[in-house]
Amino acid sequence: MTDARDVRISPSILSADFANLERELDAINNADWAHVDVMDNHFVPNLTLGLPVVESLLKVSPIPLDAHLMIDDPDRWAPAYAEAGCKSVTFHVEAAADPKKLARDIRAAGARASMAIKPNTPWEPYADLLPELDMVLVMTVEPGFGGQSFMAEQMPKVRAVRESIRTHGGDVWVQVDGGVSAKTIEQCAEAGADTFVAGSAVYGAESAAAAIDELRALAAGHAH
Repeated sequence: MTDARDVRISPSILSADFANLERELDAINNADWAHVDVMDNHFVPNLTLGLPVVESLLKVSPIPLDAHLMIDDPDRWAPAYAEAGCKSVTFHVEAAADPKKLARDIRAAGARASMAIKPNTPWEPYADLLPELDMVLVMTVEPGFGGQSFMAEQMPKVRAVRESIRTHGGDVWVQVDGGVSAKTIEQCAEAGADTFVAGSAVYGAESAAAAIDELRALAAGHAH
């Protein structure tokens, strides 16, 4: 049993009302992070928002921003999100030319450095990057769109990441993103995740704040 303080809930504003983002951020002010999906219509087949909107969100968000960059050439673009004030910046290893240098650049710009891996990307080739990382994001859907079904077959990968962190040492968070809900969050926590992105499970609920509290309690009951 783990204290709820060791569990982090990061609602995805991809499921929010984009015309009222300040209000939608206030609705999740009891969460730990706000997860911001940046998509460029190249790395993934969807276009969402970019740095100018993120800069606006930073001015009004009651909680720190966790920027998830589903973009080509993150080596060039990711550090700017850290410089703008995002406290966590996630790049996809599949898109990065030099993930080690990029992680160091993100940290140097003042943010936690996070690396995401898509469902078909194995973890093992990248385990040696752990000393450069503050978080590993295991995608539990194919990135690009919200509202997709949770991929339980990604749980062994979550376990493998957690095992690598135990072996390596260090305080590296394990995040899951995609289809996380009251029905799926417990198996994610059991596998070793401690940071949870939830979109429609939060913004589709009658009360976003109550949904966040429920998710946190469910995860805390199963966390390592």
